[in-house]
Amino acid sequence: MASTVAVREREPITAEVSDTLSLVKMQEILEAGPKTQRPRLVGPNGEETELPEPVFEILRGVVPYLLRGDGVVFVPYQKLLTTLEAANLLGFSRQYLVRLLDRGEIPYTKTGTHRRLRFGDVMEYKGRHDREVDKGLSALTQLSQEYGLYGVARKQSESNG
Repeated sequence: MASTVAVREREPITAEVSDTLSLVKMQEILEAGPKTQRPRLVGPNGEETELPEPVFEILRGVVPYLLRGDGVVFVPYQKLLTTLEAANLLGFSRQYLVRLLDRGEIPYTKTGTHRRLRFGDVMEYKGRHDREVDKGLSALTQLSQEYGLYGVARKQSESNG
């Protein structure tokens, strides 16, 4: 069992085309949500158990990705990442990430000489960073509109074409 968990933390889980009808049915059930009684899981021998709310929410979140053909990877929130793994997750170079760590922008621990970052801390930083980028893009769009530049490039390319 431990090897299965280790593989699932690293390897994407994908659905086969033959799973599509079952996934569509699951999505319909999950979107309806629990009404008066909690959803249940039925095992291969007919044994039943209630699905805890967190498991229900995971299924609700995962099924649409599987239907689109995307792979899904489960990563525990407390999992420690190397600087390279964290940099790849953020889309940054490792050197840039190390500078962020040195400035104290993302918490980390040291194991010997190696830095380790909690997955949760990396995702919290990513959320903050993404919000800042969105604010900057919104401000830039607003300035472009105020100065009458919004859409100018498209109009110029249309008149040249």
